[in-house]
Amino acid sequence: MCHMSEPDNPDNLVVPLRLANGIGMHFHARPQNRIFTYLVLRLGVCNSVSAGPLGLPSVYFRCIIECTLSYRNPVARPKSEDKRNAILDAATRVFAERGLTAAPTSEISKQAGVAEGTLFTYFKTKDDLINALYREIKLEVADAMMSDFPRKKNVRTRLQHVWDRYVNWGIANPKQRKVMAQLQVSEALTKESRDAGGAPFVEMQNTIRDAIERHILRADLPIELILTTMAALAQATMDLIVRKPAMATKYRNSGFEIYWAGIARK
Repeated sequence: MCHMSEPDNPDNLVVPLRLANGIGMHFHARPQNRIFTYLVLRLGVCNSVSAGPLGLPSVYFRCIIECTLSYRNPVARPKSEDKRNAILDAATRVFAERGLTAAPTSEISKQAGVAEGTLFTYFKTKDDLINALYREIKLEVADAMMSDFPRKKNVRTRLQHVWDRYVNWGIANPKQRKVMAQLQVSEALTKESRDAGGAPFVEMQNTIRDAIERHILRADLPIELILTTMAALAQATMDLIVRKPAMATKYRNSGFEIYWAGIARK
C-alpha cells in the first residue's frame, strides 16, 4: 500500500510509503530520482489523484524502489582486460599512422570495436591513454630485452644480449617502435610514467655502473649517455635492417661492435 498527494513541486517530492508488511518510509524524489517519481505518478503504482492503490503486489513496488535506489548510486561494472588491451592495440595502430597529436580518440574507439564513451571509461583522458600505452610498451621492451638475462656472464656478453634482444624486438614490432619514438618525447608523459618505464631496466643500469667501477667501461662517460647511445645506435641499426633484411645479422653484430668500441675502456 502507498498513500500520497499531488505535489506542488514534483522535483522535490517527499513520498510517504507504507509497504504491505506495515513498514513506513519517506522517499525524496529529487531530480536524480525522477525515474521513481515517474513510475509512481505516471505508471500506476499509485493513483496520484485519489491516492488509492491500484492493486500491484507489494513485491513489485519494493522492486521498483530497489531499482531506483540502485540507479541513484549505480555499481560500476568490472572493467574488461580484453577491452583495455583492444583499446591499447588500436591506439598503437592509430598513433603510428597519424601521430599522437592528430590521432582522434573516435578512430581509436572505432578500431578497438568499442564506443568512444567506453574508451573514456578505461582512460579518463587522451593523455591518460598515452601514459598507459607508454608504460605498456616499455614493459614489452623490458620483457624482450631482460628475458634470460645472462647474469653470470661477462659485461660484454650481457650488454650484447640486451642489444640483440632490443634490435630483434624493434624489427618484429615496427608500429610499437614508431609509437615509442613519439611517446618518449611527448609532453603528455608524467614523471610517474617515466619512472615506471625505467624501473624494469634497473638491472641493466646496475650492470653498467658496476662495470665502470671495475674499470671495464669508461669512467668519463655518464651512465645516461651510455644508455642513450645504445638506444640511438640500435634504432639506426633497425632502420638499416628494415631496408636490407638480408643484412640483418651483419648490421646487428657490427652495430654492437661500434657501440662496445665507444664505451669500453682501452
